[in-house]
Amino acid sequence: MTPFYARHQRTTLAIATAVAAGALLTTGLTTGSSAAEAPARSSSKATPLAVPVTPAPAARTALIKDQQAEATETADEIGLGTREKLVVKDVVKDADGTVHTRYERTYAGLPVLGGDLVVHESASGTTEGVTRATKATVKVAGLTPDITKATAEKQALKAAKAEGSTKSEADSAPRKVVWAAEGKPTLAYETVVGGFQHDGTPQELHVITDATTGEQLHEWEAIQTGTGNSQYSGTVTIGTSQSGSTYQLSDPTRGNNRTYNLNRGTSGTGTLFTDADDTWGTGSPSNTQTAAVDAHFGAQVTWDFYKTVLGRNGIRNDGVAAYSRVHYGNAYVNAFWSDSCFCMTYGDGEGNNKPLTSLDVAGHEMTHGVTSNTAGLNYSGESGGLNEATSDILGTAVEFHAANSSDPGDYLIGEKIDIRGNGTPLRYMDQPSKDGNSADYWRSNLGSLDVHYSSGPANHFFYLLAEGSGTKTINGVTYNSPTSNGATVTGIGRAKAVQIWYKALTTYMTSTTRYSGARTATLNAARDLYGSGSTEYSAVAAAWSAVNVS
Repeated sequence: MTPFYARHQRTTLAIATAVAAGALLTTGLTTGSSAAEAPARSSSKATPLAVPVTPAPAARTALIKDQQAEATETADEIGLGTREKLVVKDVVKDADGTVHTRYERTYAGLPVLGGDLVVHESASGTTEGVTRATKATVKVAGLTPDITKATAEKQALKAAKAEGSTKSEADSAPRKVVWAAEGKPTLAYETVVGGFQHDGTPQELHVITDATTGEQLHEWEAIQTGTGNSQYSGTVTIGTSQSGSTYQLSDPTRGNNRTYNLNRGTSGTGTLFTDADDTWGTGSPSNTQTAAVDAHFGAQVTWDFYKTVLGRNGIRNDGVAAYSRVHYGNAYVNAFWSDSCFCMTYGDGEGNNKPLTSLDVAGHEMTHGVTSNTAGLNYSGESGGLNEATSDILGTAVEFHAANSSDPGDYLIGEKIDIRGNGTPLRYMDQPSKDGNSADYWRSNLGSLDVHYSSGPANHFFYLLAEGSGTKTINGVTYNSPTSNGATVTGIGRAKAVQIWYKALTTYMTSTTRYSGARTATLNAARDLYGSGSTEYSAVAAAWSAVNVS
């Protein structure tokens, strides 16, 4: 689960400490995404051939099947051991025929957490590079644990209790895994405990226990057309469908995107919103349909952005939409994405008057799903900051893409929902430290911050890459972005910056990517899209240097 913002419950300021549930991966040591490991491609500045093509669901399924059929040969070619196997997670094919296949790894049949990698192949099928989450050799001394599953479960329950859970047993029995995300690969148990956190957010805590010593190695929290009158976007056109004489908030043109009413509940799917005349909401939070309009419109705009701008056919790239749930809990001041339900969930805010359903929040939450189904950036440490920044970056791009006069695009995060109660945004991309918690620049202890604050340097990088440093006014908002090295940065425009970040995410980042790896990944992406001698490539390097990442 990936809540929208940090609640100050723990000394680490963390409401969530790791990755979305479906990824089952955690923090790591290296990214392996060096220039030497990436494919060398000729540039095409006018019409970049490195952009991904939008796959038809059947074509994508066939491509995944073909790559899986060759997985044994690929594992041997890239030097994996005889006990290791590759399982295809995703395949991205570029316009020039280059194929990037993302794999999870197993060892003696056990999942290897932090063992993911991406193999880059030319159009002719030649392997040109490998991007790895870890460079460590995956091997453990034995497969027989020295501690019992009961011991691992007890440890996990204790950790969950510290977060607010009252569960007396794990959601499922601890499973054996190989923990390869940090240091030497280790035989371990992974235990998942449910329940609720202190503020009412559902819990899905994953705890990793060394199967030999019983030491806790890591933990992370997994739990990310009709006419509508919205609260934040004005009167909008939304995708609906008709069943008999009743209209439903179900959009068959966008993967069957649906919006449900939890009616203050905290579990289940809820009830699908229906209406007699296909005119929804009043613009007031007192009308239960209003928040649904904002959520449904946000999902719609996000779908359109990913498909038309980035060539992605839905969150999983399979043409199937996630769904939205509104009116979660009572005065719940957060929103979250969850892989386990493949859905977005929104609270109604303080006094149930400020639902967290604005455009940038919707885009932010669904982007957590995209990250989970691509790089799987672990939701803790520096990789967690990059995960949060990815949602801020692409959520902001969604807001600009909507071109909605009631909520024009800006580089402010959560400016409409007024979480602080004083009219200020939750986060600022041009100068993140203006929120009082986020870092403007990279520093050695950045990974110790809550992920919503360690995202600052990446947000700052993106703003500088898109708009440049100094003072400027965009859509009525004035920004003044500084640099750590005092250099003047010239932006390349938001459209190019978005393409570079998305390509880096989907082809060159892994679960363990840190800030130095993000620099390499985005440079690789800029090289693929625009050439290594291009203005865009130089701008990426300059923007990272300006936030102290080298």
